[in-house]
Amino acid sequence: MTNNTNIELKKVQTKKELKQFIGFQYKLYKENKFWCPPMRMDEINTLSRGKNPAFDFCEAAYWLAYKDKELVGRIAGIINHNANKRWNEKLVRFGWIDFIDDIDVSRALVEQVITWGKEKGMDGIQGPLGFSDMDNEGMLIKGFEEQATMASIYNYSYYVTHMEQLGFEKAADWVQYEFEIPPAIPEKVDRLSQLIQEKYKLRLIKAKKAKDLVAYAPKMFRTLNAAFDELYGYTALSQKQVDAYVKSYFGFIRPEFVSFVVDQKDEVIGFGISMPSLTKALRKCNGKLFPFGFLYILRAIKKNDTIDMYLNGVRPDYQGKGVNSLYYNEMHRSYIRAGIKKAITNPQLENNAKALTIWKNFNGRQHLTRRCWIKHFS
Repeated sequence: MTNNTNIELKKVQTKKELKQFIGFQYKLYKENKFWCPPMRMDEINTLSRGKNPAFDFCEAAYWLAYKDKELVGRIAGIINHNANKRWNEKLVRFGWIDFIDDIDVSRALVEQVITWGKEKGMDGIQGPLGFSDMDNEGMLIKGFEEQATMASIYNYSYYVTHMEQLGFEKAADWVQYEFEIPPAIPEKVDRLSQLIQEKYKLRLIKAKKAKDLVAYAPKMFRTLNAAFDELYGYTALSQKQVDAYVKSYFGFIRPEFVSFVVDQKDEVIGFGISMPSLTKALRKCNGKLFPFGFLYILRAIKKNDTIDMYLNGVRPDYQGKGVNSLYYNEMHRSYIRAGIKKAITNPQLENNAKALTIWKNFNGRQHLTRRCWIKHFS
């Protein structure tokens, strides 16, 4: 343990301490109706060295903060060596940061990661970020009274004040939109989609079962790596990571809410992935699969009026050619058939004009903003 004023920090070293690290958020946000509990099993898999393939190129350490013997905060320190190499930086990441409204607690947590980062040769700190872009990232700075989703971080408004007091500055912001699903697809949109398919000789994969998409999943991730390559902080997913994501998530997706666009060589050149919202189900089961959590989740997957739009991308050589309208049009058709009334986008960088332009065509609002903070060591 280390001591900062009356704050004690303890490095997580055992499975019991890791469970305490994961469990702290459930206590801190217990009475908050806007927080969406993450799946506890997912948290364990992500934070465990033997289960997360990102540890092939990442280092990580976790700390718990105690005040008067009571657990009052937590933080993860992560060094993604691939990302530092890709962006020619020496930055340590902080993530999984939660704390009570006490500046001594937040300062002790952040300073611990800074000290660890300096020992590893880093010259700055950024976050909240995870091991990769597939982890939730960004501290909420707008939308504290809006419902969070499974794929996003929720935090109290006082976090922002603490970060500013600790000398952090904005590095990047992500925005999210909520919009109503139009009850019909305009005829001109259908015509445009058909013209684009014919012009570039493209086709949409019509999958009836989730397993029908598995063969295309590695191709989709190759396109994702290419499409996301220039986005803030992104580092390409390894084959082991891709295999892990396919195994973990492609088994229970609803194929009608996933759309892959392929070229004449059967390569995925564009994709959209969405799922029925699991937010209400996760709140009911508090992130636990058992004894009844899996039933709530299965029910939410089968019957829902809200969709979460998780991932979408277009291979760089096809960007600006309307490919995104193909998969959005196809998913829109499925939303109408399934009775979906509302959609929530995934976090997208505020300066990613190519990705954000399409939302101007829908009746929606930009309701959530998250920030990655940065601070360089003096």
